[in-house]
Amino acid sequence: MRRIRIIPVLLIQNGGLVKSIKFKDHKYIGDPINAVKIFNEKEVDEIVILDISASKENRGPNIEKLTDIAGEAFMPLSYGGGITTIEQVKKLLYQGAEKVILNTSTFDNPKLLTQIAEQFGSQSAVVSIDVKKDWLGNYKVYRNNGKKNTNLSPVDFAKKVEEAGAGEIILTSIDRDGTYKGFDIELIKLVADSVSIPVVACGGASKVADITEAIVKGGASAVAAGSLFVYASEQKGIMINYPKQNQLIEEVFSKL
Repeated sequence: MRRIRIIPVLLIQNGGLVKSIKFKDHKYIGDPINAVKIFNEKEVDEIVILDISASKENRGPNIEKLTDIAGEAFMPLSYGGGITTIEQVKKLLYQGAEKVILNTSTFDNPKLLTQIAEQFGSQSAVVSIDVKKDWLGNYKVYRNNGKKNTNLSPVDFAKKVEEAGAGEIILTSIDRDGTYKGFDIELIKLVADSVSIPVVACGGASKVADITEAIVKGGASAVAAGSLFVYASEQKGIMINYPKQNQLIEEVFSKL
């Protein structure tokens, strides 16, 4: 049985670690470096760092902050937030990021994705696709931290970024983000079935069973989560959770 990739997502806002609900109500929960140190002890597969302030503030990546975080991380690290040029990508990869994650730039500068794939390989180019249902119940891709509806279908957009050079997609359900209601399996399956590159499911995880369902029923190649790994539950305080690999594999086998 292949190893199941489980990826904590740390949201950075104004330098601090925050938790969100449906891309809103951001709550400060601590220092991201402290979280990374704990994840080191739990032998996390990899980690995603997203600076959600960067594009909103119309600035580039915080290279200094990334350097500090990467210096403490014993696992592969992916970084997203404010990336608009190939020069920034070079700096991020040089300072310790294994992959860069694009979101806003896939709309504003679509050639950047292809540049990254050509210069550093598609394995270094990840696209974050944020999806929400519109008032008619149709899935639509959103940008600007979930504030602007692009009216694009996530399936069509996933195919487009794959053709442009993306080596992986992080697919986030805005409707499920921080809700502990489980992954949107229908959304995951729609996108995973439409592309040949790995799709990382994100948004809504509350327990190990949700993770295995995203893989077995949704066809996700990996899963990512924020609230599940930095909160004990909706009611409890901050703590770091991370499931054991044998627990995950046992759960997956039980679902097959």
